[in-house]
Amino acid sequence: MTATFASTFASAGTLCAHLLLVAAGLVLAGLAMQQRQLAARLAFGVAAALAIGSSLIAADGWFDRAVLMAGAVVFAPLLLGIVVIRENQVGVVVKKFAGRSLPAGQFIALDGEAGYQADTLPPGVHYGYGFWQFRVARMPVTVIAPGEIACVVAAAGASIPSERLLAKIVTCDNFQDARAFLTGGGEKGRQVGILTAGTYRINPALFTVIMAETASDHGMVPAQLLVTRIAPDMVGIVTTLDGAPIAPGDIAGGLIHDHDNFQNAQSFLNDGGRRGLQEQVLLSGAWNLNPWFVSVEQVPMLNIPIGSVGVVISFVGLAHEDVSGAAFKHGDLVNVGHKGVWVTPLYPGKHPVNTRVMRTELVPTTNIVLNWANRTEAHHYDDKLSSITVRSRDGFAFNLDVAQIIHVGALDAPKVISRVGSMQNLVDHVLQPIVGNYFRNSAQHHTVLDFLSARSDRQSEAAAHIRTALAAYDVQAIDTLIGDITPPAELMKTQTDRKIAEEEKKTYEIQEAAQRQRQELVKATALANIQQQIVDADQGVRIAELHAQSAIKSASGEAESTRLRALGEADAIRATGNAKAEAYRAGVESLGAPNYTLMQLTQTLAEKNIRIVPDVSVTGAAGTNGLLDSMLGLLVREKADKKVAQTSA
Repeated sequence: MTATFASTFASAGTLCAHLLLVAAGLVLAGLAMQQRQLAARLAFGVAAALAIGSSLIAADGWFDRAVLMAGAVVFAPLLLGIVVIRENQVGVVVKKFAGRSLPAGQFIALDGEAGYQADTLPPGVHYGYGFWQFRVARMPVTVIAPGEIACVVAAAGASIPSERLLAKIVTCDNFQDARAFLTGGGEKGRQVGILTAGTYRINPALFTVIMAETASDHGMVPAQLLVTRIAPDMVGIVTTLDGAPIAPGDIAGGLIHDHDNFQNAQSFLNDGGRRGLQEQVLLSGAWNLNPWFVSVEQVPMLNIPIGSVGVVISFVGLAHEDVSGAAFKHGDLVNVGHKGVWVTPLYPGKHPVNTRVMRTELVPTTNIVLNWANRTEAHHYDDKLSSITVRSRDGFAFNLDVAQIIHVGALDAPKVISRVGSMQNLVDHVLQPIVGNYFRNSAQHHTVLDFLSARSDRQSEAAAHIRTALAAYDVQAIDTLIGDITPPAELMKTQTDRKIAEEEKKTYEIQEAAQRQRQELVKATALANIQQQIVDADQGVRIAELHAQSAIKSASGEAESTRLRALGEADAIRATGNAKAEAYRAGVESLGAPNYTLMQLTQTLAEKNIRIVPDVSVTGAAGTNGLLDSMLGLLVREKADKKVAQTSA
């Protein structure tokens, strides 16, 4: 029985030894399938095949071989060191022990040292990572959302030189190849390179990726990790936070080419870009900018209104080279891109000008009216101007209101600004003394009254003088206008009294003349009113004269007529008498004297209508009606007369 037990124990021990040999073969097989050099993989593979093959060959019978195969199948995943990484994961490998340790100051293993390994495991099945030596952490891939960027901090690598703030970019597939980063000279700390929108398999043991959602955990704000967007009609003024110091005498870094608007920070640094304010600006658009490398301030574009030009005074650019020519000795002008006053102005429109390194002086190209009076124009250049106080030849002080119209041409604007610095300086330092002194000098040659009476002459003289004076400053004087003149009150009172007296005298003379004219008018009116009577009287006189003459003629004619008529009547009477005498003589001879006389008497009574017998006879004889018959006779006669009258009518 003891022999049987010993035999059984020996058989079990042999099986365990074979199992251990199979296990060792599986481990060697897992190592053979790791990503390593081909020779090492072949060596491990041959060793694994020998171990497993010898164990199966040396096994006692098919039962032992079956047990060995079953054990190999059951423990294969564990002994082969199988690790499965999903498609949205990255495997971070930590080696628990190794034949050598990491060098001092090194944090990530490159040559199989113990610790975090530089190489990560991509999605798939991986072998040879036994639990007894390796720990594999399955980490999610890094996803940068659209519209965002991510900053990266490296935990290992070379130290950043003291003259730089950010670690340089090395070729490492956007930080996905940790080995390439470390072997290519990658530096620890904040990286100048950034990650844009996308998915990345990054070793979190080496790189810390700061995104908008984790910004606050790293002392940043989410807005810093958004794509920089410059709005329309805006311009981005850039300040770089890394690079060589700005050269002495400069206030901003010069233009650097081929850095894709500060998106390729490494190219900017390699080409000698300076840290600090930059001359170049960003225009409207979206830009992937590292917030550790640049900061951007958005300001409105420079708007040059219609009717103006902008003279650029640049504090940065190429070396100063005067191009104004020998004739222009009161300033200097430079070409565009150089330091100084640009010879070419900016015309109306919007311009992406960096207002931190350039000053633009607006110069109106329309006519400018300046008032030396108690009013100002909308441009406010004449805010400091007031009425000009002058003294006349006769010692009186009085005030003048003057308006000066000037014009600055677009091409002359740079010369004007180069000479005086600004339009306000032109008014304060040029126009004010020229205009003011001219009128002060001119007034000394005239009395106040002469100045007042010959105002248009003084204005023409002033316009000619000021036009010549301003032409030397490349400014056109359009016109000079004298406004209100405020003479001394006491002089004006005397003049006013004199003028009033003169006017009153004129008034009296006019009134006297008016009265005379009124008298003449009244006389003329009266004459006009009696003119008809005069005409009538005159005509009456003439008529009377004519009547008199007519009467004389008539009297003479009538006298002659009377004489002739008398002669005629005498002759007629004589003839009639002669005829009657002859008739009487014949009647008497025929009838006799008594009868002829009675006949003539009867004829005479009939011709004279003398009644011999009365119409009514009242008698008082007895036997008659008397008075009654008489009245009846009268009534009959009266009716007869009425009837005769009606008939004749």
